[in-house]
Amino acid sequence: QRLKAAVHYTVGCLCQDVAEDKDVQFSKQTIAAISEITFRQCGTEVCILSEYFLILFRHAKRSTVTTEDVKLLARRSNSLLKYITQKSEEITSSNMEQKEKKKKKSSAAREGRTYGEQEAAVTESEDSNKA
Repeated sequence: QRLKAAVHYTVGCLCQDVAEDKDVQFSKQTIAAISEITFRQCGTEVCILSEYFLILFRHAKRSTVTTEDVKLLARRSNSLLKYITQKSEEITSSNMEQKEKKKKKSSAAREGRTYGEQEAAVTESEDSNKA
């Protein structure tokens, strides 16, 4: 029920945005109908996806869904594939940054300096290299 309510709320927001842009009105019944169709369609898609992944994993003898699996499934929709690829790259970049910070923090701790002191030393070193 919470998922259905979330879909209804999101559809309502989207209809409101379209109404403002196109200077039209959506009745509550129209929004409810669009929400119901969206919810049912998503449910059907989830079933199809589940079956797809089940077949894929049995064949590949795996039990983990990877980003590449999702991209393979989204390949029919260029915009969806582009969006998934972009988000995947953002997440990967963010994870790399976090790993670098942890690495710097742990090496600073081993050297007996705080993370801030190490950053200052790195900045000083970079400044002297530029000069």
